[in-house]
Amino acid sequence: MTRKRAEPNGHARPGLQGEGADPAAESPVSDDDIAPVPPVGAADGERELDAGEPEVGNTLQTYLREIRRTPLLTPEEEFATATRAREGDFQARQAMIEHNLRLVVSIAKNYLGRGLPMTDLIEEGNLGLMHAIGKFEPDRGFRFSTYASWWIRQSIERAIMHQARLVRLPVHIVRDLNQVLKARRQIEARSDRLVEGDRPARVEDVAALLGRPVQEVAELLRFAEMPTSLDAPLERDASETMIDMVADEQATDPMGLALHNEVEQLLDTWLAELSEREREVLAGRYGLRDREPETLEVLAERLGLTRERIRQIQQEALVKLKRRMARQGVDRDSIF
Repeated sequence: MTRKRAEPNGHARPGLQGEGADPAAESPVSDDDIAPVPPVGAADGERELDAGEPEVGNTLQTYLREIRRTPLLTPEEEFATATRAREGDFQARQAMIEHNLRLVVSIAKNYLGRGLPMTDLIEEGNLGLMHAIGKFEPDRGFRFSTYASWWIRQSIERAIMHQARLVRLPVHIVRDLNQVLKARRQIEARSDRLVEGDRPARVEDVAALLGRPVQEVAELLRFAEMPTSLDAPLERDASETMIDMVADEQATDPMGLALHNEVEQLLDTWLAELSEREREVLAGRYGLRDREPETLEVLAERLGLTRERIRQIQQEALVKLKRRMARQGVDRDSIF
């Protein structure tokens, strides 16, 4: 289900639900944290702009320039503003939003290439920011950026889980997966791995860093594999898509149909060479000519014979058919 998002100007609709906060250490954001931000459609995994949306990149850059003009609050100003916001002061709440939009951008950059464009990441982060303002207790003595970072990340991760994936994952799986991916990036960024080039970190190394079982880490990494769209073009021919290569199980096979018709004609010829009683027994037992298969008991009662005699007639007729089929090179399984 898609939620209505806030525009990346801070004035978003509140109401994101969450559990208790789990704030991680986060330092105040400087201008360097948001400049420069990769343009929408960069090679880090974002989708490229097409001819129908030329203004998205310019809008994002304009937004980033605007939020840079708002200075960061000092600890004293932040405490006073947050206190008024907690007491219901709307202007103070707006000030807390506007003075912390840089924090959202700095966190959102870490989620590029996860299936959502930068503008959507910022919008979702703004929702988390507003939720954090409503929960923040300045009397506890820590900075707002430390507290809000957790809510911003949670809001962005939830959006990625619900919107960017074709297959939705439970929240706890997404949380564990993010820990695994972060550990893998840490290993791949180590200077002692430069000689290994672009080779991804081993699952065993990631598991050792996290202190988790290798099998559990391997299963989580499988969730990180993004599904491939059936409409994706093939590399060898852009005019063909993946779905063009998928066999249609409902389609009629011309060769198979022709073979089936030929076998049907041969079967009619062979059955005509049997006695009337033999034809009736085989037709009843195997449901030939669109009949429902019958048991030995039903056939015996209908034909006025014993069950054993029906079985004997069936076997005799099958032996005769088998000889004719062998001469024509037809497999019995293609008929019965």
